[in-house]
Amino acid sequence: MEQLVLRRLLDSGHNLPFPDGLLINGRGWNGYTFTVEPGRTYRFRISNVGLTTSINFRIQGHSMKLVEVEGSHTLQNTYAALDIHLGQTYSVLVTMDQAPQDYYIVVSSRFTPRVLTTTAILHYSNSRRGVSGPIPGGPTTEIAWSLNQARSIRWNLTASGPRPNPQGSYHYGMIKISRTITLANSAPYMNGKQRYAINSVSFVPADTPLKLADYFKIPGVFTLGSMPTSPNWGNAYLQTSVMAANFREFVEIVFQNWEDTVQSYHIDGYSFFVVGMDGGQWTPASRTRYNLRDTVARSTTQVYPRSWTAIYMALDNVGMWNIRSENWARQYLGQQFYLRVYSPANSWRDELPIPKNALLCGRARGRHTRPL
Repeated sequence: MEQLVLRRLLDSGHNLPFPDGLLINGRGWNGYTFTVEPGRTYRFRISNVGLTTSINFRIQGHSMKLVEVEGSHTLQNTYAALDIHLGQTYSVLVTMDQAPQDYYIVVSSRFTPRVLTTTAILHYSNSRRGVSGPIPGGPTTEIAWSLNQARSIRWNLTASGPRPNPQGSYHYGMIKISRTITLANSAPYMNGKQRYAINSVSFVPADTPLKLADYFKIPGVFTLGSMPTSPNWGNAYLQTSVMAANFREFVEIVFQNWEDTVQSYHIDGYSFFVVGMDGGQWTPASRTRYNLRDTVARSTTQVYPRSWTAIYMALDNVGMWNIRSENWARQYLGQQFYLRVYSPANSWRDELPIPKNALLCGRARGRHTRPL
């Protein structure tokens, strides 16, 4: 279905239908073949670019050594299967150490009322085509299995790849928190139609890009403080929601999910440390269970049903940054907002100037950026 059709469906107050199936590299059941050489090790980069569904990934008869998550080098733990939530990307090393033949690469939907499964083929070169044996079953459907797997993914502190502390001097667990922001998702009906919200605010786009409105100080486009920093559990309302934040703050953000579906959140412009996740209600006492040493830095995190996820984030990037659900329908119907990270210095050291050829639209039309 084209995106325009999906938007019309959501605008009319209907939910998206259950997916018809899953695709691997744009192809359905056994539609894609990876040809490999026996004895060699390959890197597989797995991205969940779906609209609504968490997935589980596995390769028949082969183990996967996790080496990277969204740019962070990880401890090289071995997994038989990996849960990958909306918007997330993992890299694994797989050694071709099995008998030369064909094997299934399997992807299944996770935590859905009906499990969807699709396959690709891992083909050992110079071997006879055809997979022997049944498709390997997926992991248990219990949340606890996926939660324990997520906790087992750790940062490789000895790796030389890109990370915030290449000299080992950046210890996120020892930095004093400036403030705590709590974000609770909800699914209210507004004007008889399904909407989605964060802290009771359902986002509506403005008629002018928010960064342009901020740069030119155009009134009436958005209001700082229109996005509360903790849930008030009041009636949901529509708003071009923007939360104010200060440059170089070090914040704790708690995503609280009281719904029965897995949530997935992405933050533009930042990597953050996923310090904790568990079931139930987050409280200050939950901090005693945080990983303050070697959790991974990433830009997307899941929040399990009736659970919480806590992150630490250094606000070291001035700008207007989108925080959003990676579930496309939820994002489109309001489960997103903007974080305005502000520096009064107005220095090019902190933020590059607006491009001379920036396209000015909405209420910014006809204005000028800076001398040519």
